[in-house]
Amino acid sequence: MLLSHFDYDLPESFIAQTPADPRDSSKLLVLHRDTGAIEHRIFREIGDYLRAGDVLVMNNTRVIPARLHATKAKTGGAIEVLLLQQETDLEWRVLVGGKRVTTGVVLNFPPTDITGTITAEYDGPQRQIRFSRPINGELTQLGEMPLPPYIRTRLIDAERYQTVYSRDEGSAAAPTAGLHFTPELLLALRDQGVKLAYCTLHIGLDTFQPVKVDVITDHKIHNERAQLDADNAKVINEAKLAGGHIIAVGTTAARTLETAAILSAGGDPARPDEIKDRCAWRPVIAFDRETNLFIYPGYEWRAVDVMLTNFHLPKSTLLMMLSSFAGRDTMLNAYETAKANGYRFFSFGDAMLVL
Repeated sequence: MLLSHFDYDLPESFIAQTPADPRDSSKLLVLHRDTGAIEHRIFREIGDYLRAGDVLVMNNTRVIPARLHATKAKTGGAIEVLLLQQETDLEWRVLVGGKRVTTGVVLNFPPTDITGTITAEYDGPQRQIRFSRPINGELTQLGEMPLPPYIRTRLIDAERYQTVYSRDEGSAAAPTAGLHFTPELLLALRDQGVKLAYCTLHIGLDTFQPVKVDVITDHKIHNERAQLDADNAKVINEAKLAGGHIIAVGTTAARTLETAAILSAGGDPARPDEIKDRCAWRPVIAFDRETNLFIYPGYEWRAVDVMLTNFHLPKSTLLMMLSSFAGRDTMLNAYETAKANGYRFFSFGDAMLVL
């Protein structure tokens, strides 16, 4: 399957620059994947499509101030560093913006006296950097919220790029499907009998890395740290066994759930097609590890029944995942319908519920 199969035209005017206010006032496109039928609703009405016993699975990762400004110690040249993943107390996997940032280069991080040394080079602008001391407690002073490059409007309230249930710090981007929930809406859903469960996936490189190959199976997806604990796995499995639906809030929750189901089947997320067990549903198991699960059309879904998502970039791995879940033609038709009805796209945009 070719990368061009996941392309679509999107004028810049459709890209949301600011979040909806209040959060749950965004539009909600409801897609029935069995028929292709589409409904247009408001996000706070999502409870009309959920029932008692269903379980919402949400990624509780919290975005860190991951964009750091630095200068080269020798030349003073300006460098931008985007933190992707912490590897040790002092070492981080990062993206760097700037020229000749090679192994051995020392960077200064004003206004502090912290320095960082490039200790390894990876694909493209990826580097490993070793800081002179742990930076976790100083990130608020060092960094700023890493908004995607297509958002050019200044974000006044940094909490609007966090979900209301964010908890575990470590992400370089927000799980944007969850940005639409308010505390009041979550309480109303819980009172309706909908169960809430949480996983953690710290969003890293692939949020920022475009697919550059013509044949999508040649794309190398990178690892992201994911975790599902035993208590939440139990909530999810019990809800499913009792007849409830598993609703993944966003592609990151979906990736975590499917990884848990693949591990439950004794498989490897890097090679899901090798699993011999072809049952329609697999229980999820607790895990804490990196996942490099790449979901595209032809993938056999094992855990997720319903997906809540935003509208994704052309040619992105996220659009490939949704095309696997609902069918490529059905998904692209829904995107065209969204454009025709004035939906807002990408991180601060509107939502889609795929039933």
